[in-house]
Amino acid sequence: MGHKTGSADLPLHGGRVPDWLSNRMTALGAVMCEAIILHYGRDELLRRLAHPFWFQAFGAVMGMDWHSSGITTSVLGALKRGLAPRARELGLHVCGGRGKHSRQTPHELISLGQRVGLDGAALAATSRLVAKVDTAAVQDGYDLYLHGFIVADDGRWVVVQQGMRGEAGTARRYHWLSEGLTSFVEAPHAGIEGQASGEVVNLTDVRAQPSRAAQIELLESLGPEGIAREVASLTGDKAKTSPPRAQMTLPHLTMPARHDVRSSDVVLTRLRANLAAAAERGPKDFAELLQVPGVGARTVRSLALVAEVMHGAPCRFSDPARFAFAHGGKDRHPFPVPVHVYDQTISVLKTAVCSAKLGQSDQLHALARLDAESRRLEEFAEAANFERVVAEERVRSASYGGRSIFGWEGNGQQVA
Repeated sequence: MGHKTGSADLPLHGGRVPDWLSNRMTALGAVMCEAIILHYGRDELLRRLAHPFWFQAFGAVMGMDWHSSGITTSVLGALKRGLAPRARELGLHVCGGRGKHSRQTPHELISLGQRVGLDGAALAATSRLVAKVDTAAVQDGYDLYLHGFIVADDGRWVVVQQGMRGEAGTARRYHWLSEGLTSFVEAPHAGIEGQASGEVVNLTDVRAQPSRAAQIELLESLGPEGIAREVASLTGDKAKTSPPRAQMTLPHLTMPARHDVRSSDVVLTRLRANLAAAAERGPKDFAELLQVPGVGARTVRSLALVAEVMHGAPCRFSDPARFAFAHGGKDRHPFPVPVHVYDQTISVLKTAVCSAKLGQSDQLHALARLDAESRRLEEFAEAANFERVVAEERVRSASYGGRSIFGWEGNGQQVA
């Protein structure tokens, strides 16, 4: 069984991720997942994917628009492509997707069960039930259009699904985790992400148990026609009810509709600590330690943020916009994607993961120490000068291979 872990409200954006970014997201997402599994195990990766704030930070560190609904589609797509060749080794499988791919999820799970020895029919039933809960039992005005089902060889799973509210231009993401789930109809969610949009009928709330029981009793005793007569008679004083109590909440992330990243979106002391940790470790020391030639100070800054996504505690992800400072955003917010830096980040992580598989884990532990240094320095760090950091990045963007959906920032080809 499982439970819902959290949710996210996101502005609804159209368009597609360009191939030059999609391919890099696939490579970075896969190697980060491998590193997390090597460090903490498969269950921990599933827990992180089920956390709405972590999921948003994960997408932001990949260079996707830090706030948009597109993070859900692009991250799940990147993981499906990137983890497929490693599925047998990692014991992890990504099914489903957007639109017609979401409707194929039960068939994918049945086929997967036949290949790896899981009860595919039971997983398919779970997929359908989870989708039904977030459309019928939670009536919040969002129509599901994306359903991702990530399952391990031992049968543990995470579901990430998203609905849209077209007239409001918003999307809501729902997260489920099999670990700890005791009921699909009572407090099952690991998280829901989205903006408040009026009254919500949530029959999965613990306090709705009497309502669920009464509905079954009414159906059995009165039948459909009898219920219709009772509803028609409930007018005026006959419809007296107790004052509603506030609904219990799960981790819930709400992102703004604007594209630009502002200082208010970032915990500036954390950003300053990331920058300070990268500077203090020193690019020369890091290049020697990781045995990757050409790694410069800018790449180490990205690695500091990537390391936090891999090793940080849940409380560290309350400001997912901060992680866009690793590799920017495809829409130039907070700055264009530094392609050279991005490629170096992937190269460093691949080297570290390959060495760890051979029993040499020093490189992976170095990344963990980089994250620990950020947390240590945060206690003493002053707030970063947000505008200066962004301005410096934009000035140097061409030399970093800056690129966005609008094109290249220049012809600079310097290695970061």
